Amino acid sequence: MGRGAREKGMEGWRGWDDYAQFYDWENAQTMGRRDVMFWQRLARRTAGPILELGCGTGRVAIPMAKAGARVVGIDRSASMLARARKRLRRSKHDGSLALVRGDVRFLPFPAASFGLVAAPYGILQSLLDDATLEAALAAAHRVLRKGGLLGIDLVSDLTSWPEYDRRVKLRGRVGRGETRITLIESVRQDRARGLTHFDQEFVERKGRVTRSHPFSLAFRTVSVEEMSARLERHGFLVSAVLGDYQGGPWDPRADVWLILATRP
Repeated sequence: MGRGAREKGMEGWRGWDDYAQFYDWENAQTMGRRDVMFWQRLARRTAGPILELGCGTGRVAIPMAKAGARVVGIDRSASMLARARKRLRRSKHDGSLALVRGDVRFLPFPAASFGLVAAPYGILQSLLDDATLEAALAAAHRVLRKGGLLGIDLVSDLTSWPEYDRRVKLRGRVGRGETRITLIESVRQDRARGLTHFDQEFVERKGRVTRSHPFSLAFRTVSVEEMSARLERHGFLVSAVLGDYQGGPWDPRADVWLILATRP
């Protein structure tokens, strides 16, 4: 089967199991913790439990639990959740965070269960078609309490990402050990479908042993205007659009696109 045929039926969750063992290493050098305090502030203001969509390795969910919130994290990737559970045990906040394997389109929770539903750092952009995104927004609306808040962080610059082939993006050591990792990345744009494809290869070297881990991730471009309109169609009221994690105003050139919407 050719690459085009594979991508036609591609689902955004594929690739994340393979990414799990490298996710924290890469994000420590790129995203880091620059958004974490934003979600912690929302958590402190929230009455009742919090749900994080696509919680991954717990990068955001665990700090929200440390801020005193009761948090539920849901993710489809068993490998991501395994790493989240390991981090959670080390954090000693097991009683404040529950981790659930599931699909964000079919949230396995009663209606009106949460005061905040958090969708950090582009998670909704890994839903690659209208039907999948609409189902996730409908599910989020169902599980939010009246007056509850949905927070969405969109990656702003996907469409402007330059295309390139097999570029070395990162190099580094894992912890204090002997293992060194090189990230080799290719980027392809499918502008007709609004998709950006990241073909990644993580190369591990330990002594004379080299192992290669190739996989692909895809993300969909969704503008602030488009996402706001979708939210309103699902019964949300958009209460704020922010351009940074400190609460600054949004404009189309902002590095950060944050949308806060309430369930009236």
